[in-house]
Amino acid sequence: MTTNLQSSTTQTEVRTGRWAALTVLLVGQFMALLDVTIVNVAMPTIRTDLHASGATLQLVVSMYTISYAMLLITGARLGDLFGRRRTFLIGVSVFTASSLLCGLAPDAVTLIAARFTQGLGA
Repeated sequence: MTTNLQSSTTQTEVRTGRWAALTVLLVGQFMALLDVTIVNVAMPTIRTDLHASGATLQLVVSMYTISYAMLLITGARLGDLFGRRRTFLIGVSVFTASSLLCGLAPDAVTLIAARFTQGLGA
């Protein structure tokens, strides 16, 4: 009887852990995609506050997309090599730190570099 109870409890914990992991991954993916939308909405303010030209605004958007696409497959391989959890946590940390840097960027060049780094983390 004890074995069946322990087995049932373990299976429930595994299912709960899998759902929790899926939820965390989906929230991370949502953050990465939401960031593109947020920047598009903030374009007029970025143009005004940082005195950015149209070309600069295109770089702000495209640097994130380029670095995100560049490391998408590579990030999966890094997860295989160094562990998925570790790779995910490093990516979230880089994304969060560079998001802070984006918010504090004093000029357009810093914002472009921070957006590139943010895409790497995403």
